[in-house]
Amino acid sequence: MAGKTNEELEKQAETAPEQTNTDQQLQAVVDPECLIKHPLQFTWTLWYQEMDRSKNWEDTLNEVTSFSTVEDFWSLYNHIKSPSDIKAGSDYSLFKTGVRPMWEDEGNKRGGRWMLNINRGQRQDLDKYWLDTILCLIGEAFECADEICGAVVNVRPKGDKIAIWTANFNNRDAVLSIGRIYKERLGLKFPITYHLHKDTMVKSGSSVKAAFTV
Repeated sequence: MAGKTNEELEKQAETAPEQTNTDQQLQAVVDPECLIKHPLQFTWTLWYQEMDRSKNWEDTLNEVTSFSTVEDFWSLYNHIKSPSDIKAGSDYSLFKTGVRPMWEDEGNKRGGRWMLNINRGQRQDLDKYWLDTILCLIGEAFECADEICGAVVNVRPKGDKIAIWTANFNNRDAVLSIGRIYKERLGLKFPITYHLHKDTMVKSGSSVKAAFTV
């Protein structure tokens, strides 16, 4: 096979700087920082539950996906419905991977939850409160992060609820710290209450006495 002619070699030499410049431009456009994902302290799993009285409660609990980086969280959040757009009687739950959003789970059964009640007139605040809640969870807002299990939003016709679940109600200082920080981060001007799972399992609604209030 004949070698390249001088004319061809000269053309290649002339175009080489152009190719180099193009490569440099591409590197400038694609910031290496954009290719790096920022890990979270924990891996989190999103669950979705829709009320269906023909099924057992646990059978209605659906695991959606898990994420462990900031970028994967936003990718998920921007592609799912907001709480205000899901069917009444449905729940979103965001829990540390390995902990199921149920009172009986080993990670939850000795704990309780900080409750935020949102009446029908506050529906416009639901999505903001939920986003702020999960950002508190994944953004390491709490000093006692190991005590955090997850969060749940219950969408109901008569009024919605958001709750942060903690691991052990006996860790009083940690529980109170979480409640105070949560209330401050959400800018709440009204009290929030903490209820023990063991009490909620045997009682319901307003009959459950609050263990703590902040």
